[in-house]
Amino acid sequence: MLDTISLLRNPIQHYAWGSKTAIPKLLNIPNPERNPMAELWMGAHPKAPSQVCVDGRWISLIDVIASSPESVLGSEVARRFDSQLPFLFKILAAAEPLSIQVHPNKQQAIEGFTKENELGISLDAPYRNYRDDNHKPELLCALTPFEALKGFRPVGEALALMETIAVPELSPLVDGLRNHPDMDGLKRFFRILMKMGKSEQARMVSRVVERAKEKARERRELYWVMELGKKYPGDVGVLSPLFLNLIYLEPGQAMFLPAGELHAYLGGTGLEIMANSDNVLRGGLTAKHVDVDELLKIVRFEPGRPEILHAQMVSEVEKVYRAPAEEFELSCIFLEEEKTYYSAKKHGIEILLFLEGEARINSPQHQEALQLRKGDSVIVPACAHPYHIKGKGIIYKATVPFIPSPTPS
Repeated sequence: MLDTISLLRNPIQHYAWGSKTAIPKLLNIPNPERNPMAELWMGAHPKAPSQVCVDGRWISLIDVIASSPESVLGSEVARRFDSQLPFLFKILAAAEPLSIQVHPNKQQAIEGFTKENELGISLDAPYRNYRDDNHKPELLCALTPFEALKGFRPVGEALALMETIAVPELSPLVDGLRNHPDMDGLKRFFRILMKMGKSEQARMVSRVVERAKEKARERRELYWVMELGKKYPGDVGVLSPLFLNLIYLEPGQAMFLPAGELHAYLGGTGLEIMANSDNVLRGGLTAKHVDVDELLKIVRFEPGRPEILHAQMVSEVEKVYRAPAEEFELSCIFLEEEKTYYSAKKHGIEILLFLEGEARINSPQHQEALQLRKGDSVIVPACAHPYHIKGKGIIYKATVPFIPSPTPS
C-alpha cells in the first residue's frame, strides 16, 4: 500500500507538433535523438499511466490506486469519482499548432460513448468520436508566452476582421452573419462553412490566405491565417482566427476551457490539467477524422471575449488558479530560503512537479528529508502525514478541490 510521499516516472507523448527542446530543458533531461516531445503525462490514464516507486519497485499508478483507493485518493474522492484519479496533469510543449477542437459535456460524453459502443465501433477506430464516457474541462497555465484560439469572437469583431479580407467567396457568409448577428446567425455561419464541399472550401481558403498575406503585419489574426495556410493548405480551420478569439498568455497567466468551447493551441509551453478523459471532436487543422454533424451538436455558439485567469494568493508561498471544475485544482508554490511551505493537516491526493531550484520535503514518515531537484515529481497519497517543504524554487501542485458536504436541512 502506498502511504508515503513517493517519486513518479511519467510517460512522454511524441506527437509531431511537439517541441524538441522545451520539455528536455524544463525537466533537465536529454533528447539526443531530437524527437518531438509534445506532452508529459502525470496521472493514471489507461493510455499512459505514471509509474510510482514503492519499496524500490516501479508500479503503475493505476495498480497503486486500485490496491487501496481510499487511502491513496481519500475516502471522499474515491466515493465521488468511482475510485479513480479524476484528473490528468500534463506539461504541453507546442512547437506547431494543434487541431481546432472541442470537448463534450458529461451527458453528451455518456450518450456518445454508449451509442458508439452499441454500433460496435472499436475504441481505437480512427473515426470514433468518444473514447470514454467522461467530460474534459481543462485549465492551461502558461510557462512561456502562449498563443491560442478560444471561443467565438463578439460578432461585430468577427465581421470587421472578415470585411478587411473582402474576398468574393466569403461575402455571402459575411452578409448572412451581418443580417443575423446573434448565436443563431453564428451557428448558421459555422454550419455553412463546415458543410461546404472540399473544393469550395479550398478555393475560399486560398483566396483568404492570399489577402491575409498583404495585411499580416497589421493584425496578428491575419498573420496566423497566413501561417496556418502554409501548414494546412485548403483546410477550413485556417479561417478560424477570423471568428475565434486570439488569446495571448504571459507566463503565469492561465485560461479555462469548458465543454463546448472551440479552441486550438497555436504555440508555447504550459501546464495543462483536465478531467481524466480523451474525448476530442475536431473541427479543422488536422488530417484526422472530422465529424461535422457531431461537432455541431457539441459546440456552444456563445460569442464573447476570453477571460485570462490570474492566480490568487492563499498564503505567503502559494497561489491558486480558481476554476469551475470539481475534478482538479492547480496551484503554484514559490519557495525562498527563509520561507517554508506547510501542507494542510488533512489533505487529499496531490501530484507535485518541481520546475526550478532544489527543495527538501520533510514528513514524520521519512527518517530523512526527500531531496528534490528540477524535473522531479512526486505523488502525495491522501493518507500521508502532513509535510513541509524547504528550499528555493518553483513547484506546481495538482490536487482535487475540497467540496463541502451539503448541510442537513
